[in-house]
Amino acid sequence: MTSSPKPWDAEQVRKWLERRFAASKLDQAAADRRGYEARDEYDQAAAEEWVCGALKSAECTNDQAALAKRVKELIAQDDYPVTGIHDDARFERHVRAYLRKLAKMTKANEGFDKTLRYQ
Repeated sequence: MTSSPKPWDAEQVRKWLERRFAASKLDQAAADRRGYEARDEYDQAAAEEWVCGALKSAECTNDQAALAKRVKELIAQDDYPVTGIHDDARFERHVRAYLRKLAKMTKANEGFDKTLRYQ
């Protein structure tokens, strides 16, 4: 018995990206209120916002292979332009880590059904 892989659900992927984008904004606001000791959490949430913002309305979400290709292109990018972060190196490290997580999710076509704020 072999189980067939689930089909790519572009609408669910876009919904997941939208929800993660909104959650990252809330996480940034919470980290900002906590102040100096939460700078890393702020940069991590900003990285998640940047990634989700870059992909949420892109046409590449319609196809699994196209999204995987776009994520690889973003990983290979030298820098990620953004303002208002605390540490550029830390932000870029978080962006690449989040892109790698997204690449694994895309390859396995798993995890896009988890739309709760905290994951």
